Amino acid sequence: MTIDTEVRQIIAEQALLDISDVTAEKSLEDLGIDSLGLVESIFAIEEAFDINVPFNANDPQASDFDISSVGAIVKAVEKLIQDQRG
Repeated sequence: MTIDTEVRQIIAEQALLDISDVTAEKSLEDLGIDSLGLVESIFAIEEAFDINVPFNANDPQASDFDISSVGAIVKAVEKLIQDQRG
């Protein structure tokens, strides 16, 4: 499974959607994911990839982790994996 597919699957599970509905250009808000769902998604991503996401749940916009769209989240996860595994 690719990083893209795995991240989309995690988000789909949080939103109770089919993975085909979770496309790169959609925001979490578009998918009906609230702040609690976002935090749960971040935890699931951290666990799935054994990474630490620099995420501020109280102010997601202040984070270096881009949550503006599914595609942005995938790119951020790919970068974290590369940075943390060297």
